[in-house]
Order: sequence, then structure tokens, then C-alpha cells
Amino acid sequence: MPPESHDPRDIPILTDTVMESGTVMESGEALLSVDAKAVHAAILTETLKLADSLLHQAARDIEATIFERVFDRLRTQLPELVDRILLEHATPQVRKTADEDPKDDG
Repeated sequence: MPPESHDPRDIPILTDTVMESGTVMESGEALLSVDAKAVHAAILTETLKLADSLLHQAARDIEATIFERVFDRLRTQLPELVDRILLEHATPQVRKTADEDPKDDG
């Protein structure tokens, strides 16, 4: 029989997990006694650690994507920018040479 596919949106509920593990008595009370506040704190702490890690990784991914986009735009636009600046700075020299009187060599 093929294994069932797991839907990532199907988040297990703690009571479902306890029921499946067989640790519940017929009356519905758990065989194990747990400190609810400690469990709550542990779940909260681990959830926040996971969220922090995922957000930092997402920020690194976004930063890498933006860096690539900016670098690609620079690579595309830089040749035109260099050509334009060279032409702007070369034009006054050409005009100056053309405006000079060839008889004034001296």
C-alpha cells in the first residue's frame, strides 16, 4: 500500500497526537501528568526560535534576490552610462580643437 501523501497545511492537534499514541484512558484523562505551564512555555519558546530562524533565512534569501537584481541592472545599464559619460567629456575636446584657429600655432 503506498504511503499517504502529507498535506503541509494539515497541522496536527496535540489532542489528536495523544489519542493516536494510545496514552489516553477510557475516561479521556491522560496517563501522564504534565505541567501545563511548562509545556506552554516550551512550545512558545521553540515556536519563537523556529519563527526567528525562518524569518532570518527569509531575510537572507530576499537580500540575495535583491542583490542579484541590482547587480543585473548595473550590468545592463553600466555600458550605456560609460558611453554617455565618455561622449559628454569627449565632446568639449572635439569642439575646442575644431574652434581653434590653425594659424595660431605659436
